Amino acid sequence: MKRKFIIKGLLLTFAAILTLSCNDTLDQVGFTVQPGKDRLNLGVDTLDLQARTVEVDSVFSKTKYPVLGEYTDPVFGTVKSSYIGEFYLPEGTEFKEGAEIDSVRVIVSYTKMMGDSLAPMELSVYEVNKSLKGLDNYSHVDPATYADLSAPLGSQVFTGKNSTYRTETYSSGYTTTTYNVYDIIVRLPDSLGERFLTEYRKPGHGKMVNADTFREFFRGLYFATTFGNSTVLNVNITSLYVHYHYLDKKGSSTKQDTIRTDMMRLNITPEVTQLNYIQNDNSKLLGTSDAHAYVKSPAGVNTEITFPFSEIHDKIKSQALNLANFTVYAMPEASENPMVKISPPDYLLLVNKDSLNGFFEQRKLPDNMTSFLSAKFDATSYSYRFNNISTMINHYNQKHGGAAFNLVYYLIPVDATYTTVQQSYYSSGSQALTELHNQMWPTAAKLDKRVGNLKLELIFSNF
Repeated sequence: MKRKFIIKGLLLTFAAILTLSCNDTLDQVGFTVQPGKDRLNLGVDTLDLQARTVEVDSVFSKTKYPVLGEYTDPVFGTVKSSYIGEFYLPEGTEFKEGAEIDSVRVIVSYTKMMGDSLAPMELSVYEVNKSLKGLDNYSHVDPATYADLSAPLGSQVFTGKNSTYRTETYSSGYTTTTYNVYDIIVRLPDSLGERFLTEYRKPGHGKMVNADTFREFFRGLYFATTFGNSTVLNVNITSLYVHYHYLDKKGSSTKQDTIRTDMMRLNITPEVTQLNYIQNDNSKLLGTSDAHAYVKSPAGVNTEITFPFSEIHDKIKSQALNLANFTVYAMPEASENPMVKISPPDYLLLVNKDSLNGFFEQRKLPDNMTSFLSAKFDATSYSYRFNNISTMINHYNQKHGGAAFNLVYYLIPVDATYTTVQQSYYSSGSQALTELHNQMWPTAAKLDKRVGNLKLELIFSNF
């Protein structure tokens, strides 16, 4: 018994010695070979930012999918969008010999809408009377200078979900999605079709010989809602149909003369001009506030953010900046009806005020120095995360040669397109940003700018 007690005591003593030896070694890992003056020191700092709401005069609005309608939000005010566009004449478009016009109609097709889908609205269509060639592609273009708004070619009352519709399917991989395509059909005067037919019968088919000369002959149409303020549509395609009949001599199986029907279909396509005209009531958003700032699209308001880096100039100049974490928080509107309210944009672009000119026109993508794209809006935390924007600070610190500086950036709602890039046959691929446009769909958010909530979290290091 005594012998067992002695052995146990020796084992405990050995374990204690071993533990002390290990602790002594671990406490000095990395420093036993590094002089004290070269040890890495980390510092944490927080920079409070300033923000204000600024109104947007206009945005680059050349678009493939125009927005149509009007909606009034109790918090964010009114947004109204109409659009103007040319029609593309495909090669080989023709009227059959002996054609006689039956009817002319234009169809506006859409799958996406917001607001009250059962409230009545009216769509009016006007003929463009002035060439759109050379038109600047911005949302402030006044349609009254391109069309006689007192004389619509045709009008049609509609509701968002009670219009004529058809069901289509979309397949992706093993998934098939069924959706409705809604149509607003507006009857136009037969005389428009007669003009087309008369021009086509001229020698060489007149100005209906190709797409360019056709746009000189028929300059396009302007589409606007003229009644109702409860629904906004995202238009997929706009089509013009000229229906006619003709005599097909001895065209039947028994060689009898047969009257047949046909049509000429023209679409507004990316090859021709199409742009939105935006009207906004932003009066509720532009007042001074210590608590919040706003973003609103399309062509509504942006948030201007000032980064006062001169306040931490000594640190920026003398220390290495490793991390600058930036997250913007939105403020939910609990009183809004989630079924019809204007929702926050999916993405925000943070872009230097001096770098904004030409950004969208030249189809630029964020360079992570003068411009950054947020992660997709997080509905759980109600926030936009930009992660580490230290490259911005380091870039401008170098550009200013170490002199003190402040930066002014804008937060802008944008529409971001991601494409799957396949790395190899065995990988699932990754998402790459391929396109960035001004957000033309109605979105809005109230951003939290209270002291301590709008800030930049910084980590520095020095030796």
